[in-house]
Order: sequence, then structure tokens, then C-alpha cells
Amino acid sequence: MKIMINGTETEVREGTLATILEELGYGDAKVATAVNEAFVPASARDVALSPGDRVEIVAPRQGG
Repeated sequence: MKIMINGTETEVREGTLATILEELGYGDAKVATAVNEAFVPASARDVALSPGDRVEIVAPRQGG
């Protein structure tokens, strides 16, 4: 199915946000996520995604 990830159309297998994060290589990474502009905490990533959904994945950065 096709969804938007960080503004880029991406083909992924159907599934939940958690399974798609795993598919994209973010399995154990500490990231913030949003689906269709709504924040999704790590404890609620079992939400099913649909074609056309917009997913944002943001990794924390260190700096000063």
C-alpha cells in the first residue's frame, strides 16, 4: 500500500504503525511518530494504517 512518510510517497506492506516502523528499520529506535498529524505514543503504535495515510517519524538529535 502507498502512504506518505515524512512527505515522501512510500510503498509498504499493510499493517500497523509498529510493523511499518519495523519494516523501515526503526524497530528499536527511539522516535516520535504521528499519523495524519496526530501524535501517536509508542504505547499506541498498534494503530492500523490505510492507503494514503500521512506518517511522520522524527528521531531526536543532540546538539548544543
